[in-house]
Amino acid sequence: MISSEQVLEKLSYVIDPELGLNIVEMGLVYETIIKEDVILVKMTLTTPGCPMHDTIVTNAEKTLQRAFPQYRIFIDLVWEPAWTPEALSPEAKKKIYYGEDE
Repeated sequence: MISSEQVLEKLSYVIDPELGLNIVEMGLVYETIIKEDVILVKMTLTTPGCPMHDTIVTNAEKTLQRAFPQYRIFIDLVWEPAWTPEALSPEAKKKIYYGEDE
């Protein structure tokens, strides 16, 4: 069985096209649940009207399906709690606020 850490590692390849940051460092992924042959990802977007909604969700699904073909992938988009910039990882904050790259 795979771990949540493995799922998060794969999701770190999914980039928000507007900010150029991955969805994990942005704090958009709230929870990963792995049971039997199912991976469930509870995540949010920066705003309910995010214009990149379909792109981000589809990229997350496809990334996980390629990495873990034996699992069924479900993305549960949630709006509570609402995303705020405080959810950004320290590295992401540096990139956004100071233009620093790792």
